[in-house]
Amino acid sequence: MFRSNLLPIMLALCIAGACGTAPAQTANAAGSQPGLHIDVPTRLTKANVVVDMGHAVFGGDMPFALGDIQLLATDLRQWQANGQVIIIFHGDAAYMVLNDSAYDANRHVTTGNRFKSALNKWMALGVQIELCGATAEANHWTNADLLPGVKVNLNAMVRLTQLEQDGYTLIYQ
Repeated sequence: MFRSNLLPIMLALCIAGACGTAPAQTANAAGSQPGLHIDVPTRLTKANVVVDMGHAVFGGDMPFALGDIQLLATDLRQWQANGQVIIIFHGDAAYMVLNDSAYDANRHVTTGNRFKSALNKWMALGVQIELCGATAEANHWTNADLLPGVKVNLNAMVRLTQLEQDGYTLIYQ
């Protein structure tokens, strides 16, 4: 949903990896090719963002959103921006928040949750991870099936609506 201010556009550019703190810092920090010049350096001082993780879109064998969310969380922390990043897992991406044994049972593997490292990094950066309660109920998951630190909300649609009405910028992944 578009708003009259530029925050959603700036956040979308940041998620896409098109912004940074300054031309020289961005080229080095993001591992960009030497000589990359950022024409629109962006720095946010406030950002309340909710990421709708209802679908697992993969780039290779990892969800594309993992890099985007890590970039956003890292940038906001470096800039000391006020605000909160919340990621709401539901639908076919919800299994990513399961602990090792529940993940193995759900995915029919014996590897453990291969996404827990990324989720733990996000939470260490202050990102709040939530699971849709309706998705959990439909899959017969309990709080004991989740990674430590994952919160359960009533359901994703109500929570996304609440946060957007509270002024959060909604990003779909």
